[in-house]
Amino acid sequence: MHRVLRVLLFALGLAARPAVAIDPGLVERLAFGESNEKVDAVGVLVASGDERAPSFLQALADGAVQTAGRRVLIVTGDEGFDAVTGEKIRPLPGDREDVVVNNRLRREIDSALGALRLVSPDRGTRLKAAKALEDRADASLLPLVRKALARESDLAIKPLLELIAAAMELASGDRAARLAAVRTLGRSGNPNTKTLLLSLLAKKDGIDPEIRAAAEASLRAVEGRLVWGERLGLAFAGVSLGSILLLAALGLAITYGLMGVINMAHGELIMVGAYTTYVVQNLFRAHAPGAFDAYLACAVPAAFFASALVGMALERSVIRWLYGRPLETLLATWGISLALIQAVRTIFGAANVQVENPVWMSGGVEVLANVVLPWSRIVIVFFASAVLAGMWLLLTRTRLGLFVRGVTQNRAMASCVGVPTARVDTLAFGLGSGVAGLAGCALSQIGNVGPDLGQAYIVDSFMVVVLGGVGQLAGTVYAAFGLGFANKLLESWQGAVLAKIAVLVFIIVFIQRRPQGMFALKGRALES
Repeated sequence: MHRVLRVLLFALGLAARPAVAIDPGLVERLAFGESNEKVDAVGVLVASGDERAPSFLQALADGAVQTAGRRVLIVTGDEGFDAVTGEKIRPLPGDREDVVVNNRLRREIDSALGALRLVSPDRGTRLKAAKALEDRADASLLPLVRKALARESDLAIKPLLELIAAAMELASGDRAARLAAVRTLGRSGNPNTKTLLLSLLAKKDGIDPEIRAAAEASLRAVEGRLVWGERLGLAFAGVSLGSILLLAALGLAITYGLMGVINMAHGELIMVGAYTTYVVQNLFRAHAPGAFDAYLACAVPAAFFASALVGMALERSVIRWLYGRPLETLLATWGISLALIQAVRTIFGAANVQVENPVWMSGGVEVLANVVLPWSRIVIVFFASAVLAGMWLLLTRTRLGLFVRGVTQNRAMASCVGVPTARVDTLAFGLGSGVAGLAGCALSQIGNVGPDLGQAYIVDSFMVVVLGGVGQLAGTVYAAFGLGFANKLLESWQGAVLAKIAVLVFIIVFIQRRPQGMFALKGRALES
């Protein structure tokens, strides 16, 4: 069907412009020439700017070009047209032969078709073609690039075409053109430009001293821009990791800070939120595929309430009988974590499951040529900020928050003035567990979901809480982002393993010097 459509478009193009014909010599070389001749003919055809070149090259790539004697035909089914004149052929000759297109010629045709899209009326098509041509520019396409550059007015595409043209002109024998091209490349921030300049400087002989000096200056300018891009990417990676650590540790900061419970099942509450997101995704895919991109609007509250209910059940059935006995609580919650992992394996299987990103979270935004920020990570950063703001408002502006802060500072006095401490414990534990579920929902958007998902974050969560100060929301924020930046900075310097060891050593030394963490919890009960 696509081949028929292309042939019809080819014929309509000929009918609309009968005075314009593809150069018969080029058509003959593409049909009967040797491999090198065909490749050269593709470049010449593209450089000619013939408006019917894309249709003919596409037909050649599709295997729709045949020969009958010395005549070249575009054939599909029982219909055929003369490739030069556009004349319809009836009946088709019986002694036709296909024009062979080998892999080398097919690559050249694909590159040529991409270049021809530079003159498309659609901006998106031109931008995509320019970016594709940037990676594999062929000097034979320089005339077409110059033609597209002369017509281009878009502020995003025009500079890109200027750099592509400059890269092509480096192969020119004209000294002035090469010098101007080297200086133009110095305005680029693309890693490919650095490679191009390095290859030019690697040549020992045959380079004009002025061109070499300009190339060295351009290389320094490009490297400077790339360094800033790497720094920006590193900073964003630190913010992204800090947001993930904050989401994972925020719920633990509430439960551990309020009740002093060492909840080893906190990671499994994160896992419950992630699997809840997976279930909601499947429900939308099965029953509302048209609204699939909005499934997160339901998955977020569902993950919160699912994890909150599991946490409240855990507090009411086990933890409430173990207050003041940290070792027994640790062992009990560790056993519960193993039970939750096995339950998930029984229900969903041991293999990881994949949660698909909505369309609006796919892809990324290109800030610099060597820095692309994924939308999924950007959304998680804003999501973590929203969860943090919600937690702050709840703890400082609501009756429940007042009770939680009162119980945290002096449980006995809070009970004496009528605060239902047992109910506050349950609600606070459910709140912390629900926030863990939100962390699981966010983590499902950046990786696979499996039974062992929570195990990867439980240690980091405790490190964040202890480093920031038990029960301190501000300390949790500072610790999460501080550890995120430290991890990414050390990873870029010494690798992931040594970075993790260095962070652990730092936390051990810091806690020895300041056992209460960054922010000490204050209250009469603690001061007495």
